[in-house]
Amino acid sequence: MELRHLRYFAAVAEELHFGRAAKRLLVAQPALSQQIKQLEDELGVQLLERNRRRVTLTDPGRAFLEAVKDILARTEAAVLAAQLAGRGQAGSLIVGFNSGALADLLPASVGAFRREFAGVEVVLREMTTAEQAAALRERRIDLGFLCPPVAPADERLLILESLRREPLVLVLPRGHSLARRRRVRLGTLADEDFVMCRDDVGYCAQVREICRAAGFEPRIVQSADEGETAMALVEAGVGLSLMPAWWRRKLRRPGVIIRELDDATATVEMSMAWRRDDGSAPLLNFIEAARGVRDAIASDPRGLPGS
Repeated sequence: MELRHLRYFAAVAEELHFGRAAKRLLVAQPALSQQIKQLEDELGVQLLERNRRRVTLTDPGRAFLEAVKDILARTEAAVLAAQLAGRGQAGSLIVGFNSGALADLLPASVGAFRREFAGVEVVLREMTTAEQAAALRERRIDLGFLCPPVAPADERLLILESLRREPLVLVLPRGHSLARRRRVRLGTLADEDFVMCRDDVGYCAQVREICRAAGFEPRIVQSADEGETAMALVEAGVGLSLMPAWWRRKLRRPGVIIRELDDATATVEMSMAWRRDDGSAPLLNFIEAARGVRDAIASDPRGLPGS
C-alpha cells in the first residue's frame, strides 16, 4: 500500500464519482479504478459499491476513510514541518551569552530574529566564555556570545566572528585620587590594587594581556564572578577595576567614578561563536540577524533594529 492509494481512495470517497475524482487527481479514470481495486484486494475488503448510476461507501469504506483522512492530514503536517525547518522557520536554537552581551547585542539580535522567524524557539543560557566553549563543543548550545580568547583546541572546532571592540574604562571609588583626572594613562595603574572577574568570564583574560602590554602585571586582590559584583567591590574601596565600556551603559553606582583611558589599544572584543560543522538554517538565520544588529550599532548605537 502506497500513499497515492490513500489519496486516490479519499478523492473517490469524497466525490463518490470516479470521473470527477480522476479529473481532480489529474489521472486517467481507468487507471484510478485499477488503483482502487488493487487497494481493496490488498485490504481484503470492499470499500466502494459501484454500479452504472452511482458510487457509495461500504461500512468498511467509511471506517477506512476516517483513518485515511487522519493519515493524510498528518502527512501534510509532516511535509510542512520539514519545509519550515529547512527554511529555518521552525525548530529551536540554544544561545549562550555572557553578561556583557545583555547591554544591547543579545536583546536586539533575539528581537530581530524573532520578528522574522517567530516559529523558532530561542532558548537563552547565561554562561562564561569557558562554559560556552565547552557547551558548543559538546553540542549543548548552538551559538555563543562570548569574549575571546578560547582554548586553542576549541579554536579549531569553532568559528569566532567579532561583533564589536569596545574601549576599557577605569572604574574607581569616588574618593580615589585618580578620580580628579578626566583621562588616565594605563601605565600609571601599575601599583594599584585591582578587582577583576575570573579569566573564564571572558574579557578579563583580555584585560590581563592589555596590562602586560602596558608593562605591568595587574595586582588582583579580589576576584568576582560578575561585572556587577566587581563594581560593587570597587565602590567598597577594595580596589580599582578595568571594565569594557558597555558596563557603563548598564550599571550605575553612586560611589563609583568611571574614567576613560588614554591608551587607544586598550579595547576588548565581543564575538559570536558556533561550530564549524553546523550549517543549520535557524543558526545561519540568527547569525545574519546578529550581523545586522552589529552593523546598526556600529553606524548608530542609538538606532538598533526595531528600537
